[in-house]
Amino acid sequence: MAPGERLAAYASWCDAVEGNTTFYATPARSAVESWAEQTRPEFRFVVKLPKTITHERRLAGAEEELRGFLDAIEPLGPRAHALWVQLPGSFSPSDVGVLSAFLRRLPGAYRYAVEVRHRAFFEDADSERLLERVLGELDVEWVPFDTTVFFRSPPTSDAERDAWTKKPRVPRRSRALTGRPIVRYLGRDDTGVTVEGWGHWVGVVSEWLREGRTPTVFVHTPDNADALSLARRFHEDVAARVPGLAPLPEPAPTSPPTLF
Repeated sequence: MAPGERLAAYASWCDAVEGNTTFYATPARSAVESWAEQTRPEFRFVVKLPKTITHERRLAGAEEELRGFLDAIEPLGPRAHALWVQLPGSFSPSDVGVLSAFLRRLPGAYRYAVEVRHRAFFEDADSERLLERVLGELDVEWVPFDTTVFFRSPPTSDAERDAWTKKPRVPRRSRALTGRPIVRYLGRDDTGVTVEGWGHWVGVVSEWLREGRTPTVFVHTPDNADALSLARRFHEDVAARVPGLAPLPEPAPTSPPTLF
């Protein structure tokens, strides 16, 4: 498909997307305008802050980069569901004060979500409470990246072996801090294993919906070949428990490329 049509096709399958490309570089404003044009106003973008801010500057002294990023994504308007602060594994409980100061300087026009990867936040109760308190006071969500199913057994494909060396190994966390929790779930290239492994999240997300929360769930596999159909299958599993759940859009029909 032409670049200007790909997101529109994706958005006919799902109603949210992870903005991972923004981690590597702030996009041109014209590109973001195209994203907005290809999606409905209610479509959700969870957009990652650039690594220059989170990993290189470690949230300090990055005012110019932050201003440029915020200006670039402004055309998303209401589609900007959350700005996603993914922190490196070296960002530890001793750095929470830096995180708190950074979050307090952010404009109130957006909602924010933080993903941490240092194991102390998951294994040390005091560190967990510290981060929860800081985020809770500011109505910022803690994004869990659940890789427990992925690391349950050795990799069996090239994609799994590649992910094995890159994905974080932290305990599963499933407590929401706000009314708009965000979950990232990584399964395996084996669909059966992926589906069996998300049973925990089907229960958690169903309960969040009953509580009046608005969760967003991203389903990954190492090769992501079936990510769209898996996302819809996850939605169906939740809808079976929460009958009033709004349906996903109907996928737009596609046809194979032709020579003429």
